[in-house]
Amino acid sequence: MTQDWFATARTLSEALPYLQRYAGAIVVIKFGGHAMGDAAEMASFARDVVLMRQVGVNPVIVHGGGPMINHLLARLNITSDFVRGKRVTDAATMEVVEMVLSGGVNKGIVQAIQAEGGRAVGLSGKDGGMVICTPDDPDLGLVGRPDVVDPALLHHLFTGGFIPVIAPLGMGRAGETYNINGDTFAGAIAAALRADRLLLLTDVAGVKDDSGAVVTQLTPDTVRKLTDDGVIAGGMIPKTETALAAIEGGVRAVVILDGRAPNACLLELFTDHGAGSIIRDAPPQS
Repeated sequence: MTQDWFATARTLSEALPYLQRYAGAIVVIKFGGHAMGDAAEMASFARDVVLMRQVGVNPVIVHGGGPMINHLLARLNITSDFVRGKRVTDAATMEVVEMVLSGGVNKGIVQAIQAEGGRAVGLSGKDGGMVICTPDDPDLGLVGRPDVVDPALLHHLFTGGFIPVIAPLGMGRAGETYNINGDTFAGAIAAALRADRLLLLTDVAGVKDDSGAVVTQLTPDTVRKLTDDGVIAGGMIPKTETALAAIEGGVRAVVILDGRAPNACLLELFTDHGAGSIIRDAPPQS
């Protein structure tokens, strides 16, 4: 038992440089996948987020909710089609999407964070005119892409010590509501905040090479080459595209990591080991 306490103390001591490094930093976390539906993993995630805020990090949580939306649509006998992997969103579907994302899912995450001692505020991109959208694709209906992102409300929440939890919805210039891909939304928020890190939590360990091994360090050029070669494919492509757009928009680095792994966010931020695949510009040559 004494050895366990010594190990804990040593871990805290080794974390000090990272705690100092991230004091005051903004970290945007896209939360989704299996962990959202598991009470124990939700509580673990919430505890990690509260710890981050306690040591001076400003975390922002962006969440999805696809399985919950599918479940309610099925209960209401509303057919939901997909085009090129994106949900076609008509007015009836949009009503359900907003109900689920801004309602049960968003407030569930807020409650989990507050149960661990944090102070969280549930929002969507519609609040405070945060995210103004343009239509993504005419075939998709009310699916938007962020056009203008105003982070002023988020900075006010940071000052008050609050943790923003944001549903990926936005408004059009005529006041209409748009559904936005969660990864795309998180990348746009991170870019507007000039975040130090964007963490994309998924159900895979990270970006893999052609042998199936996780690549821990990537540059945008490497990502483009792996995509051109067909190594990055399928569902990983939207995530790496989000990463590249975020870095181009001013985010210091993007990490794609397995949200099912215990304390994944803490491992990435506060240890030398890190977690998943980090994508950032190569340092200038001396």
